[in-house]
Amino acid sequence: MLTQQKGVDFTGKDLKGRELGVGICQRKDGLYTARFVSKRTGKSVQRYFLKLQECRNWYADARFEDEHGGINACGDMTVTAWFEYWLENIKGDSIRPNTIRNYRERFEHNIKDCIGNMILSDVKPMHCQNVLNQMKDNYRTSTIYQTRIALYCMFSDAVENDVILKNPVTKAVKYNIGKEPKKVRALTVEEQKKFLEVAKDCSNYNQFAFVLQTGLRTGEMIGLKWSDIDFEKKVVHIQRSMEYRHSVGEWRIGEPKSKSGYRDVPLTEEAIRLLKAQKEKVRSLKVINMDFSEFVFLNRKSEPTKNSAYDTTLFKLCDKAGIPRFSMHVLRHTMATRCIEANMRPKTLQVILGHSNVGITMNLYVHVTEDEKVKEVEKIEKALKIV
Repeated sequence: MLTQQKGVDFTGKDLKGRELGVGICQRKDGLYTARFVSKRTGKSVQRYFLKLQECRNWYADARFEDEHGGINACGDMTVTAWFEYWLENIKGDSIRPNTIRNYRERFEHNIKDCIGNMILSDVKPMHCQNVLNQMKDNYRTSTIYQTRIALYCMFSDAVENDVILKNPVTKAVKYNIGKEPKKVRALTVEEQKKFLEVAKDCSNYNQFAFVLQTGLRTGEMIGLKWSDIDFEKKVVHIQRSMEYRHSVGEWRIGEPKSKSGYRDVPLTEEAIRLLKAQKEKVRSLKVINMDFSEFVFLNRKSEPTKNSAYDTTLFKLCDKAGIPRFSMHVLRHTMATRCIEANMRPKTLQVILGHSNVGITMNLYVHVTEDEKVKEVEKIEKALKIV
């Protein structure tokens, strides 16, 4: 039973002045006090303890119970209840919006139906493996791997917070059981020419052509500011990623995808020309939105174009050009392919693309090499053909 009391001097420190954390302090008689204001009643909830760790454990459990309508963190808490608490209160703003979205998608689409109603402490490795096994016929290995990561992280934090004793996502839980990964295609030189020809009158032409010149990720391109561009040194500094969150109706600015995402990308003469053309375009806008005045790529409303809108435009342009539809990521992949065809060193391309390890970049080389094999065999076939 939780006791309620008001009027306690609450400092969050022990008798030696050391920080104990939010909601916990030490009284003059040596007892530790844990206190918070109930979201359900609006009243102060408080309890005293001889030991600091007991005080902290009670505080975490009581806060969880209060915020989840009486669910006990160490007893009848379900996987779904823990996931919601974990994502909102433990991960919160410490991870990128994209990561939060991925965690939620994987939970809602793949985890919830399998183990969502189970008591958290009852989940075993076989249950986690079953989640992944249910995906093997319809999902690629990369997506199954993302699901395993979500499972591991949510259970790992449950262990760290003394909610469960062991993480059920052990080494025995395998993820490499899915369909063969879909090969990310790149535009051929001819397709690239056709695309740029039909796109030249499109309002997003500068963005599409700029990605083909630099290989930036969509979010990196959207988040680009004029202060990131050094025209004298012909380089662009990648320092952020930006995306529109439809669920909350607002733009979110975050860090690049990884530490290697912070990088300097060299600018070609064509890239510089595109940036200068974009600057003139922005200057001619009749509307000035001061919230986005620092950003490079703005639409006629003086706002960034939403991530999803780019793909919609691309599909229409592809249909017009008579080439297979593709997404924004294909433009980045196409730039990488052109670099490989020009014999750029893998390590150099890795840095330009912001890949976290060279293995990711080498996969691109493997794909191009396979394509080149086919072309070379065709040449040999023609050379050996007897007329």
